[in-house]
Formats: sequence, structure tokens, C-alpha cells
Amino acid sequence: MIENSQPKPKTIQPVAPQTKHVSLVTRPRKILRGVLAGLAIITIYSLATLNNGNLVFADAFKSLGVNLNAMFLHPGVGQDTFGQLLRALVTSVSLAMLTTLLGAVIAFFIAVGAARNLAPSWLATTIKAVMAFIRAIPTILWVLIYSVVMGLGASAAVVGLTFHSVAYLVKAYSESIEETSQDTIEALKASGVGFWPIVFQAILPSIVPALLSWTFIRFEINFANAVAVGAAAGADDIGYFLFMAGSFYFNFHEVGLIVYLLLAVAIVLELVSMKLRGHYLKHN
Repeated sequence: MIENSQPKPKTIQPVAPQTKHVSLVTRPRKILRGVLAGLAIITIYSLATLNNGNLVFADAFKSLGVNLNAMFLHPGVGQDTFGQLLRALVTSVSLAMLTTLLGAVIAFFIAVGAARNLAPSWLATTIKAVMAFIRAIPTILWVLIYSVVMGLGASAAVVGLTFHSVAYLVKAYSESIEETSQDTIEALKASGVGFWPIVFQAILPSIVPALLSWTFIRFEINFANAVAVGAAAGADDIGYFLFMAGSFYFNFHEVGLIVYLLLAVAIVLELVSMKLRGHYLKHN
């Protein structure tokens, strides 16, 4: 009997795939946890070493309740008339509108030079670095700097708010411009279209909703800043009356009225912003 001499086929044992362990604790998370832990330690130490010997928490919370009741449940005019407050509110809105419009116009042309798909890389990088430095300094400090140079008044507030608005909007506008495809721009250049026609006829119509959104966001920021710098720059706007009512006359009824006026303006600005953005989105 002849045995079959053919070798039996080897069976290959399946190898289980090796699972690579991925750690969820990355370096940025470690840094964030370290910062939060440090802030927690500082907070606990500050509370533990706080000199509250003469502080009676029951009286403090009672006084807080009385002040909040006067502010929000019984608002009213005090040493100033309602007409004065309205004129001051219009001054704050006008200050915010003027600085936003000036900043938007100046920022758009600078943003063209900061967009990497339109300008050389070295120019875009330089402009963005300068704008980042300006943005790093708070608006109130710019207003105080120009108050020293130009004197107290609305002029220092206008220049300071506009200066910071330009730096803020350059970043936002340049990033919106950079969303336009580089191939589209190169094709237009190859067909003989000039630089500014490309900007105003090809890029600008497609980014109008984004520019409008960023401009209104800055307008709201400038309105808040205008209120904050009113007393510091002596601009005689609603911020000055808020400072005098709260810190000088301690009239919390008028503080509450001013807060409600500011809240009403903020709601109107948000409604107008939503309406305009919806209009442009429908037509684009």
C-alpha cells in the first residue's frame, strides 16, 4: 500500500491585531489641568487668608438684597433727568457706531494685505503680528494712553476704540478672505483681471455675510467698551452717568434704570444683526 507522500497543508493561525493604547491625557490637557490646579490653590489660599474679621455675612447679604431690589425692581431717575440719560445713551451708541465704521473701513484694506492668498507671506505675517500685539493690550489702556496724549474727552475715546477695532477686525476679515480658493484667484489673474477687481468683484460679494457678522460683533464690543471708558476718558456718555450714580451718589435706583437702558440697546442690536445676516444669506 502506497502512502500519500504529499505534505499536509499548514494551517495559519490567525494573529490577533495589536491594539495600540492611546492616552487621552495629552500635553495641552496636562497644561490646562496644571493651570486650573494652580488657580484653585491660589483661590483657596486667598479665601483662607482673607481678613474678614469685621465682616458679618448676614448683614452683607441683606445689604446686597436691598441694593438689588432697588436696582432691578424699583429703577428710577435720581440726580439726573431721564432726558439726560437718553442723550448720554445716544452718545454711547454714536461713539460705538463711529469707531466701528472707521475701524471696519481701515481694517478691510489692511486685511487685504494680511490675507495669505492675496499678499506675500512675509507681509501677511508681519501685519498679523502687529495686529496681535495691538489686540493684546486692552481697549481701556489704549484709551488711557490717548487720553494722556490728546487730553480727556471724546477724541481720545474715538481714537482708542478705533485703534483696537482695526486690530480686531483685521484678523477677522483676513481669515474670511483666506476662505476664498487660491485656484479661483489664480484663474482670475491668468485671465487678466486686476487685483482690486478680484477683491471687490470676486471675493467681497462672497464674504459679505461673514464681514457683516464680525462687524456687528465688534459694534457690540465697542458699545460695551464705550460704556466702560465713558468715565475714564470723560466722554460724557452713559458710562459717566453710571459711574457717578453708582460710585459717587450711591443711587442704585438710577443704576438699575441705566442697566435696563443698556439691556434694551443690546437686544435691539442683536435683533438688527440677525435681520441683516438673514437678508444677506437669502441673497447669496
